[in-house]
Amino acid sequence: MKLIVGLGNPGAKYAGNRHNIGFMAVDRIAEDHGFAPWRSRFQGLIAEGRLGAQRVTLLKPQGFMNLSGQAVGEAMRYLKLTPDDVIVFHDELDLAPGKCRVKTGGGHAGHNGLRSIHQHIGADYERVRLGIGHPGHKDRVTGHVLSDFAKADGAWLDDLLRGISKGAEALAAGDAAGFQNKVAQQVVPARNQGGPPSEGGKPTATDAKAPPTQAPTETQPETPASLPDRLRALASRFR
Repeated sequence: MKLIVGLGNPGAKYAGNRHNIGFMAVDRIAEDHGFAPWRSRFQGLIAEGRLGAQRVTLLKPQGFMNLSGQAVGEAMRYLKLTPDDVIVFHDELDLAPGKCRVKTGGGHAGHNGLRSIHQHIGADYERVRLGIGHPGHKDRVTGHVLSDFAKADGAWLDDLLRGISKGAEALAAGDAAGFQNKVAQQVVPARNQGGPPSEGGKPTATDAKAPPTQAPTETQPETPASLPDRLRALASRFR
């Protein structure tokens, strides 16, 4: 069994925040893969189902972000799992919007949700880092993560969530590379519209649509210089 956790803050006020992209990810997995309805348990909301051959419990902690570890620790212990069985989706300031990277272990990099999880189960769990971009200065970070995604972010965000859902089975099976490939297949073409070919040398849809070749302009014949030439040219038109 796997425990897959999405991090965010509870309540409608925060639903569209960048900080809640972890909630968005597990919501998309639950919807697309036919998980049971969400219900209250382990100081959070859980949904149960399968990803391929793997039984999975999805968890959205319902304490605020800095209390996320309480729900994760309680669920992990009750389900008799180890940190190796835990996967956490969270927002990542140090990745460009739409980027996705899988990492096991390491520090929490100041993320309050990860810090709390570290305190309750240690650092040896898997994280899926979902890029939201950095506002450029540390004083603007709080406002950035606690503000909603802009309307212009909608296209790449939907592509990212769709890719996560398509790759979820590989992720649950321990195939991090396969998961990241599924995400990239959804996100990369959209990010390359009008740009260079996608990674691996494969052309994008834009590359395939080369502009039509302009028809050559007909060249008019030169006007003969002398009267005899003009008469011969005129006669040739009536042959």
